[in-house]
Amino acid sequence: MFATRATPLRSLGRLAAQKKFFSASAATRINLALTPEQLELQELARSFTAKEITPNAAHHDRTGEYPSEILKKAWEVGLLNTHIPEAYGGLGLGVLDCSLISEEMSYGCSGIQTAAEANGLAEAPVILGASDALKKKYLGRMTEEPLMCAYCVTEPIAGSDVAGIATKAVKKGNSWSISGSKMWITNGGKANWYFVLAKTDANAGPGKAFTGFVVDANSPGITVGKKEINMGQRCSDTRGITFEDVEVSDENRIGDIGKGFQLAMGAFDVTRPLVASAAVGLARRAYEEALKYSLERKTMGKPIAEHQAVAFMLADMAIGVEAARGLVHKTAWLRDNGERNTLYASMAKAMASEVANKNAADAVQIFGGNGFNSEYPVEKLMRDAKIFMIYEGTSQIQRLIISRAIIDNAKKGIF
Repeated sequence: MFATRATPLRSLGRLAAQKKFFSASAATRINLALTPEQLELQELARSFTAKEITPNAAHHDRTGEYPSEILKKAWEVGLLNTHIPEAYGGLGLGVLDCSLISEEMSYGCSGIQTAAEANGLAEAPVILGASDALKKKYLGRMTEEPLMCAYCVTEPIAGSDVAGIATKAVKKGNSWSISGSKMWITNGGKANWYFVLAKTDANAGPGKAFTGFVVDANSPGITVGKKEINMGQRCSDTRGITFEDVEVSDENRIGDIGKGFQLAMGAFDVTRPLVASAAVGLARRAYEEALKYSLERKTMGKPIAEHQAVAFMLADMAIGVEAARGLVHKTAWLRDNGERNTLYASMAKAMASEVANKNAADAVQIFGGNGFNSEYPVEKLMRDAKIFMIYEGTSQIQRLIISRAIIDNAKKGIF
C-alpha cells in the first residue's frame, strides 16, 4: 500500500535532480563491450605474448637477463610507449586500451611487462606537465627508436612516504644541481633518461616542496648501482641511482617549481590501473594453469577438478579475476572520460594485487608437489605476484587513500 503523505518539496527536488543526472549520464555510462579496435589491440598483445613472451619467460626468470630483444620487438609492433600522444609520434592510447595490453603481456611474464610499463610511468609526468619543447625532445625520441626510461622517486628511506624524499635540487643560474640517492628504480640501468623528483624548498610542505625534472642518464655525476636480485620479476632491471651534483638545465624542469609532488602522484592515476591490469593478467594465468592441471591430474579415480575442495578453489580464482578486471576497467574508463579516478585506481590496485597473490598461491596448492618445482610455471607466478602488493604504493597505502576518500565523501553526504 502506497503512503498517502505528501512528498516534501526537498525530496521532490532531489528526485528530479537524480532523474536529470541519470538521464544525462545514460549516454556516457560504462559499456562493458570492447570496441572492434580494442579487440584488435587485445588480440595483437595476446598473439605477441604467446609468440615472444611466454616461451621465453622461464629463461629470463632463471638468468635475470634483461629482455632487450623482446622489448625491441614490442616497440616495433606498437606495444611500447602506448601513452605518448599522437602529437609526439605516439599512439595516444587511452588507459583502458593500455590495460588490455598490460594484462596480456603480464599473462606471459609480469617481469617483462613491468620493464615495458616502466616507460609509461616515467613518461606520465612529462605528458601531464612538461613544456611542448620538452615533450618533443624526450617523448619524441621514445617513438623514434626503442629506448627505455625510468621513474626516479623512491629512496632508501622514502618508499611509500614520498613526502620524505631527501634528494635535493639547488638552483644555480639557469640550471639546477641535483644530489641524492634513489632506490628500486625499474629500468635504472637501461634508461636513456630519468624522471627525477627532488626537493627544491626544504621549508615547504609536500605540496610545494618538490619539483620534477627530466635528467639524461649519461649526465656527469650519475652512478648506477648493481642490479638487484629480487624474489620475483627477476628480469626487470632494478637498481639504485645516485646523483652527485648533477647539472640539469632549467629547460628540463617539468612544470612550475614546487608542483612536482602533484605531477608524481598524478601519474599514478594513469599507471595504477595498469599495474592492476598486470596483476589481473598474472591472476588469470594462475587460474588457467590450475584449471588445466586439475583436469589432467587424477586422484581417487577422477580428475581433481571434480573434487569439491579443488572445484571451489577454482571458482574463487575465476571470481577474483573477473571482479578485479571489472575494477580495472571502471577506473580506466573514468580516466579516459575525464573523470577523477584516484579512488578507483587505488581500489583496483589493492584488489587486483591481492587476487594475483591468492590465485598464485592457490595454483601452487592445486599443483601440489609439482607446484613447488621450477619445472612448472606456477612457482614463478607466486614469486612474481608479491611485488604487486608493494610497488606503486603498497596495499596499505591504497587503503589509506581509499579510507580517506570515503570518509571525506561521507562527511559531505556522499555515499
